[in-house]
Amino acid sequence: MKAAVYYETGPPAVFRYEDVPDPVCPAGDVVIDVEAVSIEGGDVLNRAGGAMSDSPHIVGYQCAGTITEVAPDVTDRAVGQRVVAVAPFGSHAARAAYAVQATWPVPDSLDIKEAACVPIAYGTADVCLFEFGRLRPDETVLIQGGAGGVGIAAIQLAKRAGATVLATASSDEKLERLTRDFGLDHGINYKQVDLADEARKLTDGRGVDLVVDSVGSTLFKSIDALAYKGRVVTVGDMDQGKQPVDTSILSARNLTLTGVFFGAELLIGTGRELVTRLIEDVAKGDLKVVIDRTFPLSDAAAAHAFIESRKAFGRVLLIP
Repeated sequence: MKAAVYYETGPPAVFRYEDVPDPVCPAGDVVIDVEAVSIEGGDVLNRAGGAMSDSPHIVGYQCAGTITEVAPDVTDRAVGQRVVAVAPFGSHAARAAYAVQATWPVPDSLDIKEAACVPIAYGTADVCLFEFGRLRPDETVLIQGGAGGVGIAAIQLAKRAGATVLATASSDEKLERLTRDFGLDHGINYKQVDLADEARKLTDGRGVDLVVDSVGSTLFKSIDALAYKGRVVTVGDMDQGKQPVDTSILSARNLTLTGVFFGAELLIGTGRELVTRLIEDVAKGDLKVVIDRTFPLSDAAAAHAFIESRKAFGRVLLIP
């Protein structure tokens, strides 16, 4: 089969489009023909400098496609069934093996490309807002990186819950689209204003109750934007901002800082059931998936470079 692989981490140019052995199907697994790969933020970070499971390495957390092989001990999946799947690596390929508990059936009414975008981004947004962020309907939330996959999901989920939603983006065009299409209450162009000052201005000087921060380098601004007893949930780190936090800046205003990794929620929490509900919500049209553009799997380098350009609005997909 064909795959986008690399032999060393680095910039997008490290990708090679090569023939690699087909995956085997061990006990408890299924093999799928990959039809759409949603490139996650972690994929970009792993390619840039993360751990490699093998050489050549096939990166990628999430994809969707059709099952072509089922291990003998698997009874709740079948050949020909469409699924979306999550694993630590392996999605950037024409075919991939996944543990059955890391797959979710795709409803007939849901496009396979949209299904490929749901589990990680929408699951992450949901747990950040509600499980760990404890967002209430009468509160105000700031979403950092509002035009990204997690950001667009979080805006919809927070609005659906009745909260007042602020979000940051790099252009007025993106903010206008978030307002028009998803009901964003207030947009903040972080290239033009100080985001913490603007968040306070938009809340009459009080600050926001909750910030969901998937950017990393914005963490101190997120903390600064909080109201008394406010909460920051930090998830991922697209800017790789390795910033130590002096806890005294939290205790002075009784603030809370929580780190979230959705993979742990999938393994030992209620993440699997949550993803099932979110897939159903997308299939019904209660939540929307935005796909900016698709690239052939052979152009994985160009797709990763496009994500790193910060020009994308929504998801970027690879199509084998």
